[in-house]
Amino acid sequence: QLQASGGGLVQAGGSLRLSCAAFGRTFSSYHMGWFRQAPGKEREFVAAVSISGAMTYYTDSVKGRFTISRDNAKNTVYLQMNSLKPEDTAVYYCAADSDYQGIISDHAIDYWGKGTQVTVSS
Repeated sequence: QLQASGGGLVQAGGSLRLSCAAFGRTFSSYHMGWFRQAPGKEREFVAAVSISGAMTYYTDSVKGRFTISRDNAKNTVYLQMNSLKPEDTAVYYCAADSDYQGIISDHAIDYWGKGTQVTVSS
């Protein structure tokens, strides 16, 4: 079970940090990712982090602004979002998968969390 939190309303240029808590003993066995879906648009991959945290991957539109990280001791994955833009407005979802490339390609994801709304005003 995954529970995302930390969304909210922020002005353009501001920052938010999303958290996703995983309940269970196997969090450290899964690669983790963040996705987002804006109104009227398809779900979009945002960022992924490997089991150890050593590897990360981002979609081009967030590179240099967003940072994904994880704390396996706390069963939590984070998404630090800086320099937010109105086009970042979306519902953000966390996901877990045993296949790192599966996360990046949004293919047959093992687990999804409920989303958290991020709204960036101009």
